[in-house]
Amino acid sequence: MTEIKICGLVSEADALVVNECAPEYAGMVLFYEKSRRNVSSAQAEKIIALLDKKIKKTAVVVSPDIKQIEKIETAGFDYIQVHGNLGDEILERTKVPVIRALNIPEYGISGDILKELDKMLGNDKIYGVLFDAGTPGSGKTFRWQLIKELGENIRKAGKKFFLAGGLNSLNVAAAVSEVFPDVVDVSSGVENASGPGKDFKKVDDFIRRVRNMRA
Repeated sequence: MTEIKICGLVSEADALVVNECAPEYAGMVLFYEKSRRNVSSAQAEKIIALLDKKIKKTAVVVSPDIKQIEKIETAGFDYIQVHGNLGDEILERTKVPVIRALNIPEYGISGDILKELDKMLGNDKIYGVLFDAGTPGSGKTFRWQLIKELGENIRKAGKKFFLAGGLNSLNVAAAVSEVFPDVVDVSSGVENASGPGKDFKKVDDFIRRVRNMRA
């Protein structure tokens, strides 16, 4: 049964939208000012305080350092989703389970990606592996068929297989049917037309499309 993660929350209003639609996960971008969805630690704590306790809270970060990890733990997140570099020290230090994000270039799977994946599957700190497009947050998809076999290996290792990258209500059913992810992750596909912030109708439609497949 495919679960749902709504990512890129930026406000208390987004928390209320997510509560009403009730996905399994919610995500916030921290410590990455290049992202238009970046929120401060203080703002993240306000959003977390409003979110339903049943929804798993995920901090989305890029190449975090120890101080950032400590702030995430203090804020009350359930998971850390790490893009970029994930050093051994960080992985050993964190008390919060990690979702390791791997970006899939247009040309396909590289040896470095396979090496990193193999390393992650053998580590108890890793909760799941997320496959994203070459440029995270771009709203672009990639060739899902590239990661179908890798997704099967992730599940066999007892980890969650997350799929992200350009998903929306129009293509999520096809994505689920093609690669059978444990979790689908959406951000730009459910945003307001004016920019950051979640559109209730888009979030509701996305979630309904996925849940209709469960029936």
